[in-house]
Amino acid sequence: MTAPLTPAAAKLRALLQSGEIVQMPAVFDPLSARLVEEAGFAASFMSGFAVSAARLALPDTGLISYGEIVDQGRNICAAVDIPVIGDGDTGYGNAVNVKRTVRGYAAAGFAAVMIEDQVWPKRCGHTKGKAVVAFDEAVARIRAACDARDEGAGIMILARTDARATHGLDEALRRAEAFKTAGADMLFVEAPETEAEMRRICEAVPGRHLANMVEEGATPVLPAETLQDIGYSLVAWPLTLLSAAMKAMRDGLADMKAGRHPDSQLLSFEELRRIVGFEDYYGEDDRYAGGA
Repeated sequence: MTAPLTPAAAKLRALLQSGEIVQMPAVFDPLSARLVEEAGFAASFMSGFAVSAARLALPDTGLISYGEIVDQGRNICAAVDIPVIGDGDTGYGNAVNVKRTVRGYAAAGFAAVMIEDQVWPKRCGHTKGKAVVAFDEAVARIRAACDARDEGAGIMILARTDARATHGLDEALRRAEAFKTAGADMLFVEAPETEAEMRRICEAVPGRHLANMVEEGATPVLPAETLQDIGYSLVAWPLTLLSAAMKAMRDGLADMKAGRHPDSQLLSFEELRRIVGFEDYYGEDDRYAGGA
């Protein structure tokens, strides 16, 4: 018996059913998630690359653990009302581990979890050294993830293959089709190298596909409108906010090092207080002041 979707997953499904491409600037902490929501985006994606960088200052090469990333995700999901898709890497082990990962991401508040077919330790999809597990093991991971969804987790499953880089596009499409048959709600063929390949992916395996827009990566960075025309249902920008934030901090530090205060680059103190919720806190504090 299939379990009902969680409220977060139901929000994501409604967005997907709207017919408009779901645009997701990726986040790495609760503050970046709140800014995405405040900017008017209806959903977001927690990037494993960005979380590993922001939380540990380490590369996305399997160094961050399940416990660390699900803890980060719990705080991200608690900070916003929009649905968030979480990067679940390979599921952190065999098929039984995959089921635990799906349940853990659901408990953390995610609307969906992405499970991929790389070997462990995994690699960022646009860097060297990638390898994928055998076809049957890849499909078993997705089947286990879908079983966990249907047995009570109630979140959506985004199935990813990195086989384009290791075995070619035909094998990547074969895996995507098998993932769809196994029950995946959304599909992600990572790192196509041309717009023609992107169109072939969406045409060869009809379904809800994710486009991954990595600046200076293997895939052409295209506008959301073009991606929707190609056939994509979701688009993520996994590193854009992280890169923008790092550049802003570097620029501010350079000014300070040179003896200049970076006033023109700053939000007002009032705006900072508002974004992190001081006024909401004071309202609640006043509500309970003086006891019963």
